[in-house]
Amino acid sequence: MFKKIKETKNLPPEPYLIWDGNCGFCKYWKTNWQKKVKNKVVFKTYQETADFFNDIPLKEFKKSSKLIEPSGKIYNGPDSAYRILYHANKPYWHQLYQNSSTFRWLSDHAYNHIAKNRSFYYKLTIFCFGKNPLKLKPYFLLYILLFAVLLFISI
Repeated sequence: MFKKIKETKNLPPEPYLIWDGNCGFCKYWKTNWQKKVKNKVVFKTYQETADFFNDIPLKEFKKSSKLIEPSGKIYNGPDSAYRILYHANKPYWHQLYQNSSTFRWLSDHAYNHIAKNRSFYYKLTIFCFGKNPLKLKPYFLLYILLFAVLLFISI
């Protein structure tokens, strides 16, 4: 499980999302989020910035994304994603994560599972949303409809 690091002494000039540049799943969703936040957050790989944030262990960068605010506050794992949405004027998910221990537990464990199986979830993401993270296509709805039709026909 990823460690929840609360703060860094190395302050970025604006919010930074630090992610794994070697991860296709991470790159896909990073690209989608960049569109949502419109220059309100800087996106950097840990490979580029780990030396600057030297008070954060490298192994923790490898386990989860981190959103680091100019105050030094760090949002880890799923909350880094929810905080991105917060910066995109969609605060609901971040607030839910902060205020619901059940939602936080579910998010943390789901994130941990995805992080350990990134290749599979990257393929699933492409299957469900298409190859272009800037133009998500809800293919998963078609699959659900197809499944329902097949189920109805077999009855």
